[in-house]
Amino acid sequence: MIEIKEMMLRLTLAFVLGGIIGLEREKKGGWAGLRTHILVCLGSCLIMVVSVHIFDVYRTLAPIDPGRIAAGVVTGIGFLGAGTIIRSREGVKGLTTAASIWMSSAIGLSVGSGFIAAAVFSTFLTYLCLSFLKRAENINKHKK
Repeated sequence: MIEIKEMMLRLTLAFVLGGIIGLEREKKGGWAGLRTHILVCLGSCLIMVVSVHIFDVYRTLAPIDPGRIAAGVVTGIGFLGAGTIIRSREGVKGLTTAASIWMSSAIGLSVGSGFIAAAVFSTFLTYLCLSFLKRAENINKHKK
């Protein structure tokens, strides 16, 4: 069983990690910003904590797969992310926003399952990707 302190720590960490990604998107003017990324990460974490809790409570009574709920989250977030993608004459916009929402969800699931190191490192890599690789893309575009 996940103790109350551990559950609160996981949810708080998901809030912080989702916020880091959300702040970066807010800074860049992304369609989904701080609150969206926090809520996606926090909600995914809560769903995973609930899934782990259900597994702990009912594993002796019935065959339960804690990953099933997580799989539903991944699918649902895919639909949410798809809603941020807009196709126009100029091209496609919102792909990075969709990907960052999906990544926030994965980070939340990771925190919720207790895989904290992966969540923290993934947040670092996601922030790095969103913050610094855009410059590399722009440099490459100007060379063409």
